[in-house]
Amino acid sequence: MQKQKPHIVPKYITYLFFILGLISAVAFRAVIIIQHIEPAWIRPVWYLGACGYLFFFYYRYWIAKKRKKAVQDFNLIEKLKSNACLTDEDRDVVLYLLGSLKASPEDKNYAVIFAMSIFAIAADIALSFLK
Repeated sequence: MQKQKPHIVPKYITYLFFILGLISAVAFRAVIIIQHIEPAWIRPVWYLGACGYLFFFYYRYWIAKKRKKAVQDFNLIEKLKSNACLTDEDRDVVLYLLGSLKASPEDKNYAVIFAMSIFAIAADIALSFLK
């Protein structure tokens, strides 16, 4: 079976899923605030978050599997451990892996989710005391 050389998805796809992940993260954190403001909106906002995460995390799963498959198909770990010479094709795969990691905005996503979680907790505590 021939190895398929991986490639980085277009930037617009990366950012589309980045935004989807952020919208989902905000939706889930907003639920805690919405319960104090307009409880009827809890279910629609929760479904927005859940459906968004469904697609976002499938995309992240697909990217992770693609990276692992590239490492396995080209035996990159074994070649590096044995100090074997890398072929031009191997170098292209290593460049794909490093470029994919560099291009991914996942670190920004994690930072925003972290900050939104702190905000949601603080808002819930504050709104609970205002009742």
